[in-house]
Amino acid sequence: MKNGEAQTASRVTAGVTFAARLAFENICHSFGPEAETLRDVSLAAEPGEVLCLLGPSGSGKTTLLRIAAGIESQSTGRVLLNDREIAGPSVFLPPEKRSIGLVFQDFALFPHLTILDNVRFGLTALSGEEARREALIALSRVGLEHYAGSYPHVLSGGEQQRVALARALAPRPAVLLMDEPFSGLDSRLKDNVRAETLAILRESRATAIVVTHDAEEAMRMADRIALLRDGRLVQSGRAEELYLSPANLFAAGFFSELNVFDGRVANGVVDTPVGKIPSPDIADGAKATVAVRLTGFEVSETEGEIEARILSRRFLGVVELLEFAVSGAEKPVRARIRCGALSAKARDIWLSLRKSDVLLFETQRESA
Repeated sequence: MKNGEAQTASRVTAGVTFAARLAFENICHSFGPEAETLRDVSLAAEPGEVLCLLGPSGSGKTTLLRIAAGIESQSTGRVLLNDREIAGPSVFLPPEKRSIGLVFQDFALFPHLTILDNVRFGLTALSGEEARREALIALSRVGLEHYAGSYPHVLSGGEQQRVALARALAPRPAVLLMDEPFSGLDSRLKDNVRAETLAILRESRATAIVVTHDAEEAMRMADRIALLRDGRLVQSGRAEELYLSPANLFAAGFFSELNVFDGRVANGVVDTPVGKIPSPDIADGAKATVAVRLTGFEVSETEGEIEARILSRRFLGVVELLEFAVSGAEKPVRARIRCGALSAKARDIWLSLRKSDVLLFETQRESA
């Protein structure tokens, strides 16, 4: 690559043509009568936003992504791009006609092609010179134009991920789909590459749907999060909505480690080993589940509400992870506390609940 080409590429604005709304309407999918993977999922990614599909393995995240890309067909329901049906009972557009880019989990770079040729691989509708120019623009966007003549094996994992992103952005798609794009990176590199990727997505203005099983990653990246379980949409919304007001115990547990206590409402409260929890919205006599985040305890060696004995403590840097024995609790109670909050010799201590970290659910309604 000549220096002049890199300079030309860096001066060109490489924004997408438009940001689209991608909507799923009542999507069902199965691999047979006994293998239902998606169950009546309705969800939309709004123009220019980053939507994260979050959930455990087998929840249907990747299948939903493949349906959007046109790699998989839904059993019933529709996929719409800016309110135009691209997959449904009456139409099925092939992947190349959808203006949707896809970044695979393993990057899927061609080892025998240069970085530049990898990026321009899908630009078949352009002339050779136009394709080269657009590929250079995309490489410049991810800061790798100086590797245009190199081959994938000389790049680090993070650099290969950025090349895959450049290749997906080169055709200027209306929607970009990313399937666990950071799962192959080590934890320190992952933070940097994720931040770079998010900056590139914001700059390109493409609507993006990112699949992940990591709740913290979803909170770092997403404008909105859609939480899936067993092919169903459990809850969607902004990160703080899902964290502060989870729809059920599953949603709460996906965003926080929890201590869980089962009880029954009596006189407007649930009596647990760590205190009486007000339950104004659950009828007396109903079964209830109380969940307390590990950050939900204040600790003291002199005063508090509940007596506890320390069973173990692990130093984790800024915080300590503690296990306590509490009267009436069948299992040890766990907590994360600030280092230095207790002396090294502390054993018998007092706990107090932080009410903002206590969640209450009616047990019989906990179905998802």
